Amino acid sequence: MKKLNLKLTFWRGVFLLITIFGILGTIIRFTKGLGAVTNLSDDFPWGLWIGFDVLCGVALAAGGFTITAIVYIFNLKKYEELVRPAVLTAFLGYLFVILALLFDLGRPWNIWHPIIMWNPHSVMFEVGWCVMLYTAVLAGEFSIVVFEKFRLTRLYKIMKSIVIFLVILGVVFSTLHQSSLGSLFLIVPEKLYPLWYTPLLPFFFFLTAVGVGLSIVVVESYLSHRAFGKGLNIEILFDLVKFSIFIMAMYFLLKIMDMAKMGALSYLFQFKYETFLFILEFLFLLIIPMILFSVEKVRTSETGLFFIALIIVMGVILNRLNVSITGFESYTGYKYLPSWIEVMITLMLVGLEIAIFSKIAQYFPVFKHR
Repeated sequence: MKKLNLKLTFWRGVFLLITIFGILGTIIRFTKGLGAVTNLSDDFPWGLWIGFDVLCGVALAAGGFTITAIVYIFNLKKYEELVRPAVLTAFLGYLFVILALLFDLGRPWNIWHPIIMWNPHSVMFEVGWCVMLYTAVLAGEFSIVVFEKFRLTRLYKIMKSIVIFLVILGVVFSTLHQSSLGSLFLIVPEKLYPLWYTPLLPFFFFLTAVGVGLSIVVVESYLSHRAFGKGLNIEILFDLVKFSIFIMAMYFLLKIMDMAKMGALSYLFQFKYETFLFILEFLFLLIIPMILFSVEKVRTSETGLFFIALIIVMGVILNRLNVSITGFESYTGYKYLPSWIEVMITLMLVGLEIAIFSKIAQYFPVFKHR
């Protein structure tokens, strides 16, 4: 049995402080309400807890369906070693997206209502159901690891026999709700800034989710290697980063063509806050990764590939925040900055997710296969 390490390191101290402030913020939020803890208003009702915790959280969990599809549907078995950590990351990601929603909903105790109160004309209804169903699929996929750990051979064999069915379901549900998150913004063409509004938002959300799904697996693999001493296959990391850059290049080619069609290219030449953030998004998602990848010393280095993937992840985070927050500031005339409680609760959720992943990876065969 592994010995529990209670030594207080720098990062554990940081995590402890964030958790204390996050718990304090949680108490205030659920006793005083949203108005007491956020900088939101009726004119600007969506902030960090939706823009980052939900939209970014779902996008960054895309590694689960991308890697399982690559391995089980496209039968590229060389990437099989990535399946379990990718599924665990996605499973925890979706659980914490649901948890984050409890903070943002005015009446969180009603979160179960879509299960029995159906509104098939609502995009949110479809997103809610797909998130619930895909979380259940991820639980089924990860149960294989649990059954292996506790030597429940019969259940292990049953779940292994239906894993391809679960993967197909997961790809269907992920495709639906990754794109539907973009559909949420189609009803506000006059409110969302022209650099980000397009009828193709659902497709663009799905495309960038696939790209960042590959990158987040690289980031996760590198950090797991540092934390647990697990081996890294640099050839696999190289492939994932290469395809991630290719997908982002495809996204920006289509994006520029769409902006030309929508008459939005002129906004790129306006000296405004939104223009700067759009260009920064472009640099992070494509230009900087392409430049770094063109340098042989960088693309043949584990650390170099990690930083390329991390920059792409940061670019997708910026994209989701731009669409959900920045893009509405010009219309509302309100510059939104999250309160310290919003920030601390978000950091607490991220920290808890990392801590739980670390403990599960330590005690379960996440990096092993039979």
